Amino acid sequence: QVQLVESGGDLVQPGGSLRLSCAASGIIFSIYTMGWYRQAPGKQRELVAFITGGTTTNYADSVKGRFTISRDNAKFTVYLQMNSLKPEDTAVYYCNAHFPGSDYINGYWGQGTQVTVSS
Repeated sequence: QVQLVESGGDLVQPGGSLRLSCAASGIIFSIYTMGWYRQAPGKQRELVAFITGGTTTNYADSVKGRFTISRDNAKFTVYLQMNSLKPEDTAVYYCNAHFPGSDYINGYWGQGTQVTVSS
């Protein structure tokens, strides 16, 4: 079966850095578009970044220049390097996998990992 397992969430101070990982299994990883989405309490889930199998990337305006998404197909893992973290980055971060041309909402999701940015 398909499994996406996130890790790396933590409590960090503003301006700090964190690296999230998502290990995938049960999919042809190299051709799937992988993404990170986040949801803060009382707010709608939103795109953070995604990366296609061809390594094309896209970022939400709020994280451009601060976050970097990457993938290691040999390890079936997608990463999110988060720098210059702000309190508004606080959210549960979810890993997503969807086949190109499909709706990401109906793709596969991990369980989420909590990121809290606070002093």
